[in-house]
Amino acid sequence: MTKAVDTRYTQERELSWLKFNERVLEEATDESVPLFERLKFAAIFTSNLDEFFMIRVGSIYDMTLSRQAHVDSKSGLTPTEQLQAVCRAVPPLYKRRDKTFAQLETRLRSCNICSLGVEELDVKGRKQVERWFRDYVAPVLSPMVVDAHHPFPHLPSKALTVALSLRREGQSCFGLVPIPRALPPFLRLEERGVRYVLTEQVVLFYAETLFDTYEVESKCVVAVTRNADISPEDEDYDVGEDFRVHMQKVLKKRARLSPVRLEIQGEAGQALTGFLCRRLELSPAQVFSSRAPLALGYVYALETLLPPETVAALCYPKYTPQWPRELVKGEPLIPQILRRDVLLYYPFHAMEPFLKLVREAAADPAVLSIKITIYRLSSTAKLVEYLAAAAENGKDVTVLMELRARFDEQNNIAWAERLEEAGCTVLYGFEGYKVHSKICLITRRERSHIQYITQIGTGNYNEKTAKLYTDFCLMTAQSAVGADAASFFQNMATSNLEGTYHHLLVAPYSLKPRLLEKMEEEIAKARQGIPAHIFIKVNSVTDRQLIDKLAEASQAGVEVVMNVRGICCLRPGVSGLTDHIRIFSVVGRFLEHPRVFAFGAGEDASMYIGSADFMTRNTERRVEIACPVLDPAIRRQIAHYITLLCTDNAKARLLGPDGSYSPIPRPEAAPVLDAQAAMMAEAVTQAQEAAAHPPVSQERRRGLLERLLARLK
Repeated sequence: MTKAVDTRYTQERELSWLKFNERVLEEATDESVPLFERLKFAAIFTSNLDEFFMIRVGSIYDMTLSRQAHVDSKSGLTPTEQLQAVCRAVPPLYKRRDKTFAQLETRLRSCNICSLGVEELDVKGRKQVERWFRDYVAPVLSPMVVDAHHPFPHLPSKALTVALSLRREGQSCFGLVPIPRALPPFLRLEERGVRYVLTEQVVLFYAETLFDTYEVESKCVVAVTRNADISPEDEDYDVGEDFRVHMQKVLKKRARLSPVRLEIQGEAGQALTGFLCRRLELSPAQVFSSRAPLALGYVYALETLLPPETVAALCYPKYTPQWPRELVKGEPLIPQILRRDVLLYYPFHAMEPFLKLVREAAADPAVLSIKITIYRLSSTAKLVEYLAAAAENGKDVTVLMELRARFDEQNNIAWAERLEEAGCTVLYGFEGYKVHSKICLITRRERSHIQYITQIGTGNYNEKTAKLYTDFCLMTAQSAVGADAASFFQNMATSNLEGTYHHLLVAPYSLKPRLLEKMEEEIAKARQGIPAHIFIKVNSVTDRQLIDKLAEASQAGVEVVMNVRGICCLRPGVSGLTDHIRIFSVVGRFLEHPRVFAFGAGEDASMYIGSADFMTRNTERRVEIACPVLDPAIRRQIAHYITLLCTDNAKARLLGPDGSYSPIPRPEAAPVLDAQAAMMAEAVTQAQEAAAHPPVSQERRRGLLERLLARLK
């Protein structure tokens, strides 16, 4: 008999995520956001929804095929009921996106940024498109009729295809024209401004010429979304087979997984829709109509075509990540970090100081080893160059490379090969556990004394996303943290997940139990009438055990504040259950990404930063690290950033007991505070002050001391 699920203060995970993505779409309607940036938010909403179907809906779909009974621990729904709930919730989002997209395109036309249909073009434009289709597009197309001699082809996930309902000699049939991904997404017209025609619209317009012996009854653009939730652990691999080779096989299999969604743009007609559903084995509830293009990734390419004056008018003002004032730019970094802890806050601060630290370590004769865990890298990575240089300089370089970082697997495989070629030791983690931690350890020997410099991050070592995501990067020479980091890498190399650590909290064994202990300490204080506080900043909250402990804290009188960017299965403000919990989300120019756990108030509060969300996958099925912030100055820095976020009344939204989001109430006289904008301005001001009054470097300080001693003599 299935145990009843308590849903009094919880909600279904997927519906919570859809509410978050709706918040993203709100940015596309916000008049305070520059017009072209609003178009990008519509594109982000669309790509988010694509990934949601590939991963989350794909995962639930797999559960519907399982013989094992499963009931969601937050909603009490079966997988089939979850899928039905998702299919009911998504169509209104499509309609809202389509309406928003159409309004944005209308506004952009007045700025001479125009997506045109072929039928809208004048004679000159029509000739250009016709030439392009004839000479450039048609030669690479493979139109086909689907019948007994021409089987239904494999349609790759999210690849665009023109589908047609055809008739010849009284017989009905169907045609398909897959659009090769090698084609550009649009043709720019030879006119002033940025005027263009999408490639799929060109193929759709001229599709009749590809089936000239048939009568075309209806035609449309379609895209299939396939399940991408494939686990390498579920796939058999040969004993002794290199895990990297195994991952390459898994990636090939992913491309052919089952369809979970069909999107249609245009007038498909009942016969064509039915045909596609039968061949793809999809129900009508899994078919979604769209007026907007099915792939909006082209929006980012458009931005590169905009003239400078248009960029200035329609895009966010350019922001350059700043050098932190705590570091002297022209001075070596290793001595500076040995003297004091340093916190970088991306993208307000540049990633450059951390990269420079690794580059210095690669050439420093005193450095014995560099060890690092890597989850995601950009397609070009200075970090890999510096690690390779360190190995080539005779340093012991160990890289724990996670090959199962979803959608970055191929990229990570290529980087692993490059590092191995340079002489680095590359490890691939554990069967059944992804290594998601962000830690780098530099070990030095200075006059027979071992020194550690440890870097702990909340985000990936990805130089591209460090300009788009907010994340903390702590660099510390505290020996206690370094000793734990050394134990961590030794345990990783010997496949020991149950290692003992004095300061670091390491999942899957010590992170969640320690967080529960810290919450219990606050509960005990509240029951004794002592003020008790918990602050949590994460991307998602789904772990039922942590949710229940937070509800218990609320019921004991602990004041709980949570900044949860996306999924939140905990419903705050439920009378008598979670009414001491306040949860808010911030969606702005940058993607909020740090994880912070703080317990208590004032100088005695304990604070951790780390890589883990409050999700069961993170706390029980991944290797994650949370590091205590021991330096009081760094704790004050982070507390200042938290205060800014908690007082944001521009981009923050409160989560209500019913799972919906609402704007933060703001009195008429109160100034508007956008926390991310405030942090940008603050970082620029601090950098300008540091440039005007640079701190005295060690070299200059030494020179002043020598001159003073000379005078005294």
